[in-house]
Amino acid sequence: MRPTSATVRLNAITENFKTACALAPGSQNVAVIKANAYGHGAVEVARALQDEVPAFAVAFFEEAVQLRDAGITKPVLVLQGIFSNEEIDEAAARNFWLMVNNRRQIDLVVSAKNSQPLRVWLKVETGMHRLGLEAEVIENACEILSSSGKIEPNLVLCTQLACADDPGNPMTKLQLSKLRTFAAHNGLPLSIANSAAIMAWTETHAQWNRPGYMLYGNSPFNSPHVNAQGLLPAMTLSSEIIAVRDVAAGEGVGYGLDWVAQRPSRVGIVAIGYGDGYPRHAPSGAPVLVKGARVPLAGRVSMDMVSVDLTDLPGARVGDSVELWGENLSVNEVASSAGTIAYELLAGLTARLRRVYQQE
Repeated sequence: MRPTSATVRLNAITENFKTACALAPGSQNVAVIKANAYGHGAVEVARALQDEVPAFAVAFFEEAVQLRDAGITKPVLVLQGIFSNEEIDEAAARNFWLMVNNRRQIDLVVSAKNSQPLRVWLKVETGMHRLGLEAEVIENACEILSSSGKIEPNLVLCTQLACADDPGNPMTKLQLSKLRTFAAHNGLPLSIANSAAIMAWTETHAQWNRPGYMLYGNSPFNSPHVNAQGLLPAMTLSSEIIAVRDVAAGEGVGYGLDWVAQRPSRVGIVAIGYGDGYPRHAPSGAPVLVKGARVPLAGRVSMDMVSVDLTDLPGARVGDSVELWGENLSVNEVASSAGTIAYELLAGLTARLRRVYQQE
């Protein structure tokens, strides 16, 4: 078997969810498992969390259907809502909660012929300028939905925070003020906090929070934060050295021969590449661990392999373990070296990459 896998520690995800709950004890927390649970495996993560959570959240309808078809019974919030009349009946029958983001989705809900009422969250635009209804139409939208007879009475007002991962940015307080102003007229429950806000903005903790990224043991902040230090990394991306080559000074390695040996060197070939989701744009020098020792990437990432410079690790051999990120090498550091964010690396892991699940 190819020695390349993503090992997912399900107990770490459960503990990270408990951390989210402990940081916001007055809230209910919807576990966000969109994008295949940020690459960790949505069905497996949902099964591990099902006894702990009141509900899950996914991005779109097909992700919710996947969970139901796998036997997940907890409510599932569909963050992008519905796009056709056909989805309404299925949402009502399968206990999908729907985010309503625009007037068209309001019309779909109101005109639906479903016999069961829908659980609806209403997205409010407070400054991110992405999804959500503008302030001047919120009261009217609430009235239309509440009087339609098509929804359950527990309508939730929700917004998306643009800058919560920057604890010094005043935008979060501005967005919070706007949403609370909208809600003050009707007393509706709120959902504001994402992972960063749960950890850094206690004033955003409302009736419902939406932890996502922190569940997988990663910090959304660019600098250390006390409430992120206890998170447990849930994934280790690993492989092995499958070949070792001696490279003379002046010789190049890999496509384009971009990496050129500045001295007589030893280069290890590792069985992982961008076909698995390792970032193709990771440059030479990006960190990799070989048997726990840091070595630099050497040359371009190819579809199935990467090369690492083993010159300063003379004991390295074929078969040695390689950690691309995980408990000992933060995925945030790898992402930073590749000029991107760890969200992209995790969500970009491909289907051909074998996942190994550990409960304890």
